[in-house]
Amino acid sequence: LQWVVSARPRSGGAGATDSVKVQQKVVAAVPVRVVQSTLSQLTGDAAISVAAPAQSLADRGGISVQLRSTLAGELAGVRDYMERYPYTCLEQRISRAVALRDEAAWRGLMGALPSYVDGRGLLKYFPSMRDGSDVLTTYVLAVAHEAGWAIPENALSRLQQGLAGFVAGTTVVPGDLPAADLAIRKVAALDALTRHGTALDPALVSSFTIEPDLWPTSAVIDWLGVARRWQELPGREAEAARAETLLRSRLNLQGTTMGFSTERSDSLWWLMVSGDVNANRALLAVMDEPGWREDVPRLVRGTLGRQQEGRWNTTVANAWGSLALERFGRKFEADPVGGTTVAALGSTRSTLDWGARPGGGALSFGWPAGAGELRLRHEGGGRPWVTVTSRAAVPLQAPLSSGYRISRSVTPVAGGAGGWKRGDVARVRLEVEAQSDMTWVVVDDPVPAGAAILGTGLGGDSELLAAGEKREGMVWPAHEERSFEAFRAYYRWVPKGRFVVEYTVRLNNAGTFQLPPTRVEAMYAPEMFGELPNAKMVVGER
Repeated sequence: LQWVVSARPRSGGAGATDSVKVQQKVVAAVPVRVVQSTLSQLTGDAAISVAAPAQSLADRGGISVQLRSTLAGELAGVRDYMERYPYTCLEQRISRAVALRDEAAWRGLMGALPSYVDGRGLLKYFPSMRDGSDVLTTYVLAVAHEAGWAIPENALSRLQQGLAGFVAGTTVVPGDLPAADLAIRKVAALDALTRHGTALDPALVSSFTIEPDLWPTSAVIDWLGVARRWQELPGREAEAARAETLLRSRLNLQGTTMGFSTERSDSLWWLMVSGDVNANRALLAVMDEPGWREDVPRLVRGTLGRQQEGRWNTTVANAWGSLALERFGRKFEADPVGGTTVAALGSTRSTLDWGARPGGGALSFGWPAGAGELRLRHEGGGRPWVTVTSRAAVPLQAPLSSGYRISRSVTPVAGGAGGWKRGDVARVRLEVEAQSDMTWVVVDDPVPAGAAILGTGLGGDSELLAAGEKREGMVWPAHEERSFEAFRAYYRWVPKGRFVVEYTVRLNNAGTFQLPPTRVEAMYAPEMFGELPNAKMVVGER
């Protein structure tokens, strides 16, 4: 919302005038989310039964029919997810720019990149942190190369030196988890370094044991890239053939599904690795190989089949998937789509003319009253890709726990007797129960519109009122955000068990506020989350 407030003399008299323009962000208390999404290639007629989810809010959401001439261009669910993604560590900002192909955002991040580099030449998740991460540095170098986007030369040189020191062992970088993952991290770092033509000593491979048969699939994919690009690697061709054979033996393609025989042990969330990441990176690794040409369309269909709600499971997976589908489109989809495609739901009918819109477009429908049938028909050449996505605002009725349990309480610090009033100060206490060890967990708690979270250090921010905030448990935030919409705390490591975080908020506006759910999420294993519905908060005038 754009607000303009003007001040001028009464009754048109002479005197000074002033005005201020303010932009206000409005967050929906019950957000519209993707409920289901399905992808298919349309050759003739098709029909899909549709109905609004139970308890969804009326006049919110609906049915979207995204039509594209290429499979690579159809990632509506990914775009929707990444555009709305709220968290802001360096990886997530990098992944968002890549997945959305937002070059302006990339240039902005590259301008700020020196503030993320630690003294060892490794990237930090937040500038306020002391130590960087070889895992994050590896990812940024690799995804930049795949995206075809440049890293400033000075920063790139420092990052290359930092990763090379890590592989050689001259720079010791403890892992985020006490796990036997050093060889896996070093192979990934080598893959990133060879992408940028870094001069490497062949003796580096002696710093770890080469055992692809025992490695997870992510390391096999990395080793395949290393063997193809690193000309000085001893036995390079044999190692490349060995890795390619091993990758093919682990692939499990059945119908439109794609998995790996090692998938149960492949979810290395502390290394930003998941099955979806492996699927998309495997597609990129074999796309240009003649021996895989017949398999590539099946791999594309299989990795798309892994999507849930129209997207892959992590920001990293969505970045790699966007790049993989983009390259597939350039290489494999040459037959143009022509003619018209018609979609009808009830009495509403929409048509897309491919002559006028050769890239495709979107046709939208509101929810029908009760059950309905969406009918699709293509008349013309080619085979357009169609994604049917349903969106709805479904209020959270009860707490959800899938790895985390949350409880929330609000107590007065100043005022609050007889009900909340404008100017009162409240202490919010969040108790979180984690069911397993996890790296990179975010706690996201909304605040009423206009409220100010104390503790920022800005002028007028009372340190006395914020004193007494409790932190319990073996967790320490790597970064905290005190924004106008929410309090967010990011934790690099959260062990199994209970922890408590508190913050203090001043209520500056009167009104009735509908708050979105409180959420705890493991950012690299988002199936691990907890949500807690929040009741309306009423703040009266003082």
